[in-house]
Amino acid sequence: MSEPFRPVTTKPQEIEDLSFQIIADELGKHDFTQEQFRVVQRVIHATADFDLGRSVTFHPDAVRAGIRAIRAGKPIVADVQMVQVGINKSRLEQFGGDVRVYISDADVMEEAKRLGTTRAIVSMRKAVAEAEGGIFAIGNAPTALLELIRLVREGKAKPGLIVGVPVGFVSAAESKEELLKLDVPFITNLGRKGGSPAAVAIVNALALLAERETGV
Repeated sequence: MSEPFRPVTTKPQEIEDLSFQIIADELGKHDFTQEQFRVVQRVIHATADFDLGRSVTFHPDAVRAGIRAIRAGKPIVADVQMVQVGINKSRLEQFGGDVRVYISDADVMEEAKRLGTTRAIVSMRKAVAEAEGGIFAIGNAPTALLELIRLVREGKAKPGLIVGVPVGFVSAAESKEELLKLDVPFITNLGRKGGSPAAVAIVNALALLAERETGV
C-alpha cells in the first residue's frame, strides 16, 4: 500500500508564498509591470487558470487609479453578492471605503420587472448615481458591464476604475471588447473566461497594494 499524501506544509503563509512562486515559475516571461503582475498573480491564485491570467488586460493607469480610489475611501460596487462577499472589507474600511451591491434591492427588482430587463442593468443605473469615482467590479453579468459602458459614453457615469471580467457565453467576450474601447481606467480579460473569483482577486490585490503603500 502506498503512503498517504502529506501536504508540503500546513502553514498558511508558506502555502501562499509557495503558490505564488509556482505561479511565477510556470507563467514564465510576461510583459506585465511589477504592479500589474501582483494583480495577475492573485487572479491565477484564485482560479488556477494560467490562460485567464495571461489574458488580463490593463489600461495604462488602471492599477494606480484603483489604488487612488481605495485610498480615497471610494466605494466598491459589485455586480453580485458573490463579489461583495469575497472582497476583504477590513482593507477597505481602514481608508473609509465599503462594498455595495444593488442587484437585490427592492426598487431595482421592481424596475427591472417593469421594464422587462435584467436586474444587473437597472442596478448599474442606480449605482452610478451613488458611487462616482468608485471601483465597479463586475464578475458575473455582461449586461451590467455593457450598461455601465453605455452610461460612461453618455457622460452619466464617472467610475474611478472598471474591473470588467464577466464570465459566460452570451455577450461576455463582446462586453470586454467594448470596455477596451473606453478612455477610462479598466482591468479586463479577453474571451469568455472570468467570473466572480477573478473580480474579487483583482480588487483584493489593489487593496493590498494600497495598504502596503501606507505601511499599514
